Amino acid sequence: MQTMEPQKTTSARRNGWQSAALVWIVTPLLTLGAAYAPLHAVARGSSLTPWITPLLLSAGFAALVWLLKAATKPAAAIGFLVCMVLTQQPGFDALMALVALFGLTFAATRFGRSKKESQRLAEGRRGRCASQIVANLGVAALCGSVGWHVGCIAALAEAAADTVSSEIGQAVGGRVWLITTGRQVPAGTDGGVSVAGTGAGVVAAALVAIAGTRHDALWPDALLAFAAGCAGLLFDSVLGAAIERRGWVGNDLVNFISTLFVAAIVVVWLLFRGSPVF
Repeated sequence: MQTMEPQKTTSARRNGWQSAALVWIVTPLLTLGAAYAPLHAVARGSSLTPWITPLLLSAGFAALVWLLKAATKPAAAIGFLVCMVLTQQPGFDALMALVALFGLTFAATRFGRSKKESQRLAEGRRGRCASQIVANLGVAALCGSVGWHVGCIAALAEAAADTVSSEIGQAVGGRVWLITTGRQVPAGTDGGVSVAGTGAGVVAAALVAIAGTRHDALWPDALLAFAAGCAGLLFDSVLGAAIERRGWVGNDLVNFISTLFVAAIVVVWLLFRGSPVF
């Protein structure tokens, strides 16, 4: 037991640096994405009136998330930036996907909370921290900031699927298998999958993909976002089993890489089909 403690300390320190690096690297990019269009309008002498609605919606969303204790103050501030980026997308479809993601993850996190707390698997009462928001929503917001709608929705679908599958799987219980070996493991094990959790994650991915592509012309995009989100869910579990369990990376970096993987899947598929990426 004594020989394991230094390893745990080193792993925790490494994971902390990884999470901090994500916040410090991605947050300035999100700030730029949120502020670019309004500042560009000012530079051209245009009115800022069209940006009042996105600003109010984003501020309201961030305040709601904080008041519901779904996120800490720094995390809610980053949520404001994410929302500002997504409200700039046509038709507010990306915003609807974000709202769907928040509703699903908020409900899933609180479902069976007492059981998860007794097993020390529950999220903290203060809500998600800044690095968790960046890890789950950073790629989607970056895709949205360059106007890449389907990549944005696919990343949101994966983020919803990952959180919902984990929370519901831990609450419902049942058998959990390590995705890389098929060996039965305790609930909450990195890389562990269950029938209930995986099923809930797939449903969450579908709902977010539909919310983000409400127009009939976008149904092919909805299917692509859904499929990529489900693939990302499995990839997240593989990363959890292969490297997170060994302490090489933390959960924040795994989540960020998984959403990045989803964006890469969409790019490859669109290029394979000969369709424009943006």
